[in-house]
Amino acid sequence: MHSTRKVKDDLIYVGGSDRRLSRFENLFPIPRGVSYNSYVLLDEKTVLFDTVDDSIGRQFTENVLYALGGRELDYLVVQHMEPDHCSLIDEMLRRYPQAKIVCSARAVGMLSQFYALDVKDRALVVAEGDKLSTGRHTLHFMMAPMVHWPEVMVTYDEPDKILFSADAFGTFGALAGNLFDDELQLDSMWMADTRRYYSNIVGKYGAQVQALLKKAAALDIEMICPLHGPVWRGNLPVLLEKYQKWSTYEPEEQGVMIAYATMYGNTENAAQVLAGLLAERGVHNIAMYDVSGTDVSELVAESFRCSHLVLAAPTYNGGLHPRMEGYLADLKALGLQNRTAALLENGTWAPVSAKHMRTMLESMKNMTVLEQPVSIRSALADGQRASLEALADVLASQILA
Repeated sequence: MHSTRKVKDDLIYVGGSDRRLSRFENLFPIPRGVSYNSYVLLDEKTVLFDTVDDSIGRQFTENVLYALGGRELDYLVVQHMEPDHCSLIDEMLRRYPQAKIVCSARAVGMLSQFYALDVKDRALVVAEGDKLSTGRHTLHFMMAPMVHWPEVMVTYDEPDKILFSADAFGTFGALAGNLFDDELQLDSMWMADTRRYYSNIVGKYGAQVQALLKKAAALDIEMICPLHGPVWRGNLPVLLEKYQKWSTYEPEEQGVMIAYATMYGNTENAAQVLAGLLAERGVHNIAMYDVSGTDVSELVAESFRCSHLVLAAPTYNGGLHPRMEGYLADLKALGLQNRTAALLENGTWAPVSAKHMRTMLESMKNMTVLEQPVSIRSALADGQRASLEALADVLASQILA
């Protein structure tokens, strides 16, 4: 049985959701699942925009058959060749042998890699600025390399003012009937999952996202149809503002994220005391995470959100606690910039974790590390509260400025 929904009278959503998958890309926890989006355009010529993951292949096929209503498929637009979007391409080609594949030149090579298919005779290779008329609709193609794969392109539907955006503007989270962003509680779960998706999947490619945003700014867009998550129509200014901040690595909010590693609770206690001192000084935007118990994708997302980071960790095997080291390695790999960081270290006989954290932070771009770390030995002593108060003063003065 099909589960489709109209986006417009002649544009049908034929995607679906997977609530069984526990980790996206076998890395990122997705407790609310994920959607795989695809769309059918019914014009003089019919168009299918991308396919989906194998996990929902049967549902997708039923949806496409229902949406086409017995018509042949004329064009399959392939915007992104990642397996969660290209897994049903070969199935669609078998079902609709006359269909042309519309894609970038780079995607043609990837098709042969995934499926050992020679699609050159069936491929309509498009480049920047090319157009395709399907009748009432005119599709404009724009290349978006490294957002977040090299073959990516996006498609603008001129009459309906819709941008089919590939993985850009996507989010984690399965859809439950409600397809559009203005049907959802955006400020609670959905924006957090949008941030976590962007920062971990696309975050490294800020310059490339900026290039796409500049192209999008020249278009009259009323709706964005991504390959994951809701169709955006009611909160486009909010979404575009977020993408502008994230892709330029500008802090989304003035606030502090305290990320701590702790072995026996003493480093955690020092971090908790600092949090209380910050609250007393009027800092209310405080987030606090144990790096051993929090998935690194959450830590990355919060690092994109907050202007200030406090990193607290014990020395471990003469170096840095492994979970803290892994988190900082991810921040570097994803290109985070323009943050202020404060360091708190702990060590019973030779505390060196602050030195290691500083080295990692200073290897990143445009990171300001406060000069004097707070160093404790084993447990926070009464005489060390003054150093935490001094740090709280500096952080509060910057955050509340």
